Amino acid sequence: MRTLSLHQALRRDFSRVQIVMEEKKIMAVIEAVLFAMGDSVALSSLEHVLEMPAGEIREVIVKMNNKYKKAERGIYIVELEDAVQLCTKPELYEYLIKVAKAPRKYVLTDTLLETLSIIAYKQPVTRLEVEKIRGVSCDHAVNRLLELNLVQELGRLDAPGRPLLFGTTEEFLRTFGVKSLGDLPMLNPEQMEDFRKQAEEEAEQKTELNVDV
Repeated sequence: MRTLSLHQALRRDFSRVQIVMEEKKIMAVIEAVLFAMGDSVALSSLEHVLEMPAGEIREVIVKMNNKYKKAERGIYIVELEDAVQLCTKPELYEYLIKVAKAPRKYVLTDTLLETLSIIAYKQPVTRLEVEKIRGVSCDHAVNRLLELNLVQELGRLDAPGRPLLFGTTEEFLRTFGVKSLGDLPMLNPEQMEDFRKQAEEEAEQKTELNVDV
């Protein structure tokens, strides 16, 4: 069995210390960048800053989250498709409310949820395409979803009139607790038919109200 000399042992230990120190610095840089930006940061940007591949950055982030969890920290890093963001743990939200005093709250009605579901699964999609599925006008619903930053404009369709195309945002992913659109549950034809029936009932109710007036 080969025995290491004192010099070799010291060199080996020094190399290990260097690796640990380098990893700590990488963690510090990631944490500083995410904290300073406040919003999500593309992995490609971190690749440029750290001069290391996204795969290795993801590995470091996993270690960081493990450290946060072990130390019972109030933050963690969430991955959103090809970006990451430093966030507050959901279970601590009640304490943030006390500080903010005016927390951002909104209620998604059935109409908003149905419209949002169609956009999420069919994106990029135009208003007209959403209305064909629901069977009623969706102008108000789409505008409200834009205000809530759950939906965004993705450009225009290369067709007569060049209608706007809509899709979901990172806020949508955060709100519904998914990392990417690929994590959304499958939507079957029966659910799409339910959307149509509910939209028809909604239209009938509006008609009845107009008649009463």
